[in-house]
This record gives sequence, C-alpha cells and structure tokens, in this order.
Amino acid sequence: MRQTGDADGPAPTGRAARELCTRAERLLAAARAVLEDRARAVDAVRAVLDPLLDSLVGGELGAIPLARLKDVTEGRLRVNALEQAGFTTVGEVHATSRYALRQVPGVGAATADRTLAAAGQIARAVRDTVAVRIDLEHPDDTTTALVIALHRLVEAGADVRRAADAASALAERLDPLLEAAGPAGSRVRMVFAGSRARGRAREALGSLRTAVNGAAEQELPMLFGQVSVDLLRAPASPAAAWVDFELRSAEYYSLLAELSGSGPDRDAAEGFLPAETADRVRALLLDETRLRVSLRGYQAFGARFAVAQKRVIIGDEMGLGKTVQAIAALAHLAARGGTHFLVVCPASVLINWTREVRARSTLTVRPVHGAERQEAFAEWCAHGGVAVTTFDVLHTLPEVAEAAVVPGMLVVDEAHFVKNPATRRSRAVAAWAERVERVLFLTGTPMENRVSEFRSLVRQLRPELAPAVSSTHGAAGSRAFRRAVAPAYLRRNQADVLAELPALVHVDEWEEFSAEDLAAYREAVASGRFMRMRRAAYAAPAASAKLERLRELVGEARGNGLKVVVFSYFRDVLATVGEALGEDVFGPLSGSVPAARRQELVDAFSAARGHAVLLSQIQAGGLGLNMQAASVVILCEPQVKPTLEHQAVARAHRMGQVRTVQVHRLLAADSVDQRMVDLLARKDRLFDAYARRSDLAETTPDAVDVSDAELARRIVEEEQRRLPRPAGASGRAAAGAGDAAAPS
Repeated sequence: MRQTGDADGPAPTGRAARELCTRAERLLAAARAVLEDRARAVDAVRAVLDPLLDSLVGGELGAIPLARLKDVTEGRLRVNALEQAGFTTVGEVHATSRYALRQVPGVGAATADRTLAAAGQIARAVRDTVAVRIDLEHPDDTTTALVIALHRLVEAGADVRRAADAASALAERLDPLLEAAGPAGSRVRMVFAGSRARGRAREALGSLRTAVNGAAEQELPMLFGQVSVDLLRAPASPAAAWVDFELRSAEYYSLLAELSGSGPDRDAAEGFLPAETADRVRALLLDETRLRVSLRGYQAFGARFAVAQKRVIIGDEMGLGKTVQAIAALAHLAARGGTHFLVVCPASVLINWTREVRARSTLTVRPVHGAERQEAFAEWCAHGGVAVTTFDVLHTLPEVAEAAVVPGMLVVDEAHFVKNPATRRSRAVAAWAERVERVLFLTGTPMENRVSEFRSLVRQLRPELAPAVSSTHGAAGSRAFRRAVAPAYLRRNQADVLAELPALVHVDEWEEFSAEDLAAYREAVASGRFMRMRRAAYAAPAASAKLERLRELVGEARGNGLKVVVFSYFRDVLATVGEALGEDVFGPLSGSVPAARRQELVDAFSAARGHAVLLSQIQAGGLGLNMQAASVVILCEPQVKPTLEHQAVARAHRMGQVRTVQVHRLLAADSVDQRMVDLLARKDRLFDAYARRSDLAETTPDAVDVSDAELARRIVEEEQRRLPRPAGASGRAAAGAGDAAAPS
C-alpha cells in the first residue's frame, strides 16, 4: 500500500532524494538530541530526588511493625525467627541483604526471598504515597540542589513535553523510513536493487517528504533547537532558583509529582467517579499541543472529563485551577480542528480570562465587551478564537440561531449565577447551551450542599438527569452525591489532590474599571494624588469592579467553609469592604486598635465556627499576629513596599496552617496598580529575596524597599501623560509624593 506522502507528487530520485534524506537525517538528529537533553535534565533531578524519596520511604517503613509482613503474605510468612533475632520493623528488614537474612537461625533461602519480596511490596506501596516537601524558609544543601535541577526543566516550560512527544514520534517514524529509502540516494544502488527494494525506497521517500514537510509546518526544527538550548543552559544560582521556586512553586511541584510518580489517590483525583465513567474519560487522549502550561494529573483528567462527557459541571474547590482545565479542553478541541469557542463569565473576571487564555495557550482570545462588543462579536464569527463575554452582554448579542457559527464549546464561569432559570442571564445562557454540543459549567460552590441549585444547572446540560437528582443524594454525603450525578459533575477537594503542594498559591485578580471607577481615577490622576489613585477603585462601592470580585471570592470561600483575611493599606477601603460584606466580619484591625484588642479580634475570628472574615490594615496585621485559621487572603491593592505583602501573607501561611493558603491580589488594569506591579517587578529580585529572609527586613521594611516618594512621583507622572487631563484641572506629580504617607 502506498503512503499518503505520495500525494505530494512522484518520489524524488538522485540528488533530490539525497537532499531529502539529508534533511530527514538532520531532523532525526535534532529529535534525538532534544530527547537526550531532556533525559539528562531528568536524570539530574532524579539523582537528587531518588535519595530523598528513599529516605522518606525508609522513615515510613521504620514505623511499620514487622508483623505487617504476615499481612502481605496472607499469613504464610512466619516472622518468629526474625523477631528473635531482634528485627522489629519492616524498615529493618528492607534495609537488610539476602545474605544477612540467611545468617539468621531458622531463616532459609526461600524464607529470606519471601521476606524481602514482602518488604519490597510494602516499600513500593509506601513510595507511591510519600511526597517530597520543599521548605522555602529552611533550605538545605539537598533541597537547594533539587530546586536547581528542577529549575532547568521548569524554565524550559511546557515546550519540553511537547518537543519530547514530537521527537519520540518522529524518531519512531523516520528511522525505518531512512533505512528503506537508502537505495534511492544512488542511481547505481537503485539499478542493482531488486524491484521490491526499489518500490519500498520510493514509498519511503514519499513518506519522508510528508514527515519532513509536516515537521516544518509545525516548526518542529525550531522547537527542538530552542528546547535543547534551554535545557543546556548553565545551572541557575541557588538564589535565582529559590526566587523562581517562590514565584511559581506550583509548576515545580507539578513536575516533582510527575517525576517521582507520587500524587493524589487516583479515585480522589478523579472525583470518586464510578469506574465505568472514569474509564471512559481516562481513555480519551488529551491533545496538549496548543497549551503553554503543564497540567497536573487531576487537571488533565478534568479537561478530558469536559471533552468526553460533553455537557458537564466542574465544581472543584477554589484554588484547584478550574480555569486552566477549561482552557485545556478548548486547546484540545482547537488542536483537533475546532475554530470557535465562547466563554461567559462575570464582568469581574473577564480580564482574568483573557489574560489566562493568552498566557496558558496559543489560542486567540477576543474580549466581547464594552461599546464595541458587536464589532468584536462579528470579528469572532468571521475569524474564530475564544470569545470572552459577560452575562450582562450575552443577551445583547445575536442569539446562537442567528450567529454565523456555533461554538465548539461553551464555557460558563461562576455558573451558579444562572441557577435561577427565570433571570435574563439564565435565559441567554440556556439559549446558547441548547444549541452547543459541548458545554462546560464552572463553579467552586459545592453542589452537594445545594441540590436544588444543581438540579437547575444540570437541567440546562442534561435534562434527562435532573429528575433523578433529589435532596436525599446530598443528605447521603458528598461521595454518594457525586456518584449519583457522575455523568455531569466532577468535584475535587484541596485535601484530596494537593497533598504534595506547598501551602501557598498566588492569584492576581485583574479587573476593569467601571465607568464610576474610571471617573474617580481620572480625577485623582489629574490632581496628582497618588494615594487617592490607589483607592479610586473603591470610591463608588455600588459600581466597584474590585469590590464585586471581592464579594465573589468571599462568597466562594463561604460556600466552602473557609476563613478569609482581607488586607488593605487604607482604613476607608476596609470600611467600604465591611459595609459590602455585612455579617461574619471581624475588625477592622488598624493602628488605632490597641495591641491587646487586636489579639482578641484574631482569637474571636479563629474561634468562629466555619466561615468568617477578618478585616485588617496591612500595617497593623502584617506583624506579630498569627492568622493561620484563615486559608484565603485577599489584598485589596498592591503595596508600595513588597515586604508588607509578604509579611501579611506570612500571618496566615505559617506553622500550624493545615490548608493551602490562597492569596488573591485585586488589581485594576491600565491603572496605578499595573504601573506599580510593573515597576516593582523590575527590581533586583535576588536582592529582594535575600533581604526579605533576613531578620532586619522583618522589622525594617524601609531597608530594602523602594522609596515611596520616588515610586509615587514616577507613577503619577506616567499616568498624567497617559490620561488626558480634564479642562481646568490642576495637579502635579510632586503632590503625589507628599500624599504617599497617609493611610487614611
């Protein structure tokens, strides 16, 4: 049978054949090189990781009594002789050689072999459960070596896996083709080759041309070259590696779990789905070629669940990466030919969605929002990509029946917003959901606690399933509920799947100014008042985009029974937040509150059952108070002194914290917030890392932070140049510098 490559034309001969084979050989060499480079980088990690894992396994085995060996062999192994010889734990047996065991009276060759086999079986089971924890605050030589080795692979990024997968496939394909095509490189060899060999050579040349041209279209030679360069860079310095680990620790731990083979229990990672559903989802091969990020195992399963089950709800607990799972599902469909996708979300997360799609994938994203939403929608219809719009805008767009295209997937974030079918937003979502084959609802609210809400949502996705969902399923417990609704619902909890992650996850929440926010901000810029610019996003509480997102985050934490600490530099911002949240709010802690009273408020907050919110001025709560009852930290604005943020977060992320701490920093795009983030990011991160870990920095932030007045002046001047000043307004950047000290 002739290969598909023959469709490109007749197979080349002579010089053209030789040139084609040379191109294929170079491509094969590049593929093998990138595989070797990755293998060396992985070996460097394993050289440090394996002894660490062996030590952890040894520690666990040292706590397992010798009698467990009998359980493994169902009582067939007698350990009396070992006990009489002084063995007490499985660890002692596992560390002993076969020869040494045979020296024990009463232990023959067969018994020694069975004993070591049983100990090895337990050791393998233990190894599947242990996980290396990297202590950022107490680094030692071993963990530093591990972080440096991991840094090489993390820095190279998700392209490493894509390059390795493509290189493996190419090597497997090109090797036999080059061998078969060999005679075609010489007319003499072709003359003396048999007819069958000549036929195989021509077919191989056709297939080689297809493979080489396909690799060029996918830019694989460039990918292989870049990944090899990245993997061959000199090792990072210890300080640089530790700083990078702190900034993106989740990527380090994801890679660590992959290389160590450790991770969450599979049933937990798969949401305790029934076996038949889990098997069907697991069988789907997720195409990650359009992704720019490596997925954790449970995230990849979530993306496959969305694709395989077609119309589902992913209700993972907050902090588990529902957004990246949705993007992975879209990227898979795009890699398989999909062109149009639609995301509907609250206005408060629209910017986050556009940023995340761009950062995590190669997909084109088109915000459909604001005054030019109709033009943006028409552009999406014509050219495709991921359209991101809001609940309030969706109903103003042409209905799916009128649209020129039907999206390959509809994603609805914060799907509990459409639980009431009578609302306009719910009707608009339902109209699109009815016509789209694949629909993915995302919500962090546990549906087993709100069965009526779930029934309403699932009615839009799987109407046939809704009548079977009753309140008794929720009353029977979360696992019983999840099994009952398995075809349409997947939820994982942090405790189930983040056992090996560090207890700190940072999320920047980018918001877009509302009209009222922008008016207040422009006025502050025109007057040159830096501090007023920083809190302009809260000047009109009823229309504040930041405040709306804060309410959503607190609401999701309430649904999961989590405690929240809200920090701001400004007392008036905290007052606004307190009024917006209402009940279950403690504080605010501020400089005017006596130290003893501050501790009383923290104690009362910690003692409250379930969800509660503590408000704190960042200067008052950032030092000396332990808030480890909280697992969600919200920063109302970025700080001029980064150490203030680190110290405040450290109040919750410290010894005694048993949950992953989520840090949400509220930021306004195209504003003082973005200027501060950009300017402070350009500081020397290594110096900042050293200083922050010193005792001096803990007590004297001014020693390492940038000048308030310098930063304020630069930002005010930049913003006054960027934004036109209203007629008659006055103000100067110097005024902002003097304004910088007042935390009112």
